[in-house]
Amino acid sequence: MLHEVVKTYYGDTLGGTCDLKTDACSTLEIPTLQIRDALSLIHDEVSSRYYGCGLAIPECLDGLKVLDLGCGAGRDVYALAKLVGPNGHVTGVDMTPEQLEVARAHETWHAEKFGYDNPNTRFLEGYLEKLDELDLEKGSFDLIISNCVFNLCVDKPAVFKATYDLLKDGGEVYFADVYSDRRIPQHLIEDEVLYGECLSGALYWDDYIQIAKTAGFLDPRVFDHRPLSIIDQKVKDKIESIKFASVTARLMKLENADAGCEDYGQAVIYKGGVPGMERVFKLDTDHEIEAGRVFPVCGNTLSMLKDTRFTSYFEVVGEGKTHFGKFPNCKAPQIFEDVPAVENNPFSGGSSCC
Repeated sequence: MLHEVVKTYYGDTLGGTCDLKTDACSTLEIPTLQIRDALSLIHDEVSSRYYGCGLAIPECLDGLKVLDLGCGAGRDVYALAKLVGPNGHVTGVDMTPEQLEVARAHETWHAEKFGYDNPNTRFLEGYLEKLDELDLEKGSFDLIISNCVFNLCVDKPAVFKATYDLLKDGGEVYFADVYSDRRIPQHLIEDEVLYGECLSGALYWDDYIQIAKTAGFLDPRVFDHRPLSIIDQKVKDKIESIKFASVTARLMKLENADAGCEDYGQAVIYKGGVPGMERVFKLDTDHEIEAGRVFPVCGNTLSMLKDTRFTSYFEVVGEGKTHFGKFPNCKAPQIFEDVPAVENNPFSGGSSCC
């Protein structure tokens, strides 16, 4: 039933981002110049049907094979198609025929806009809970993104397990989604508007951490987060005291990851060079690494930098032969705490369009 609710809400009910009742499906992060340039090339009809809750486009994309889960009308697919270049490829999956119709109608247009001989995109119709039934090869993707869609899935553990299986070793899931500070009551889950607005399907944050680890992502990281604002008073009254946050997270498939942050006496030096992060490389909210400075890291963080597509940008200090115990000062981000609003951001999505 919930699948049909989502199909109807995003296929028929919403005509564009201005029809939304919360700012869940909006983006407050300011993109890098490279990403802004890519977004500026997207067809207006595709951009107008964007319902993401964060900026689910990471760095270092050239030549990658990428999968976008819940791609909608294809805005992120086409931005990624530009960023991966003609030697990369992007696949989008969505269950809403109306959205896919818009996406597929603009494949040739975008290829020509980007100066490619042929489109480097494809779109598949299907459910994220049944990715194993689609034409997707296990262990073949460098990067999987998703933008405010996992909360709409009925069987969330199945989706996280499938993403793990589809990634190459050293691959990454980089995604934006909505979370709650407690489990959502069943009567709210059954509310079609709340579910379509990405609220009542939100995972309780602690459940998300456990599901991600069970799927194989032993060290989930938070790249960015913000509390959500509820625009519609009726929606606000329904959810009462439940807090919601939009989180951009990264999950990496690391073969030998530790269950916690372990100290092996090692550090890294960022050599610079990542577009948009020339001076400071941000891995997550607790790891912003200044170029040229020795930066102590735990074993998992080292693996995230050296066993992934970021390896050429870092050099390692220390051999890592001695285990010194738990890495000091590790802490979980408090995602439901208020953070300052970003003002005058011309790249925000739904909440600023009206």
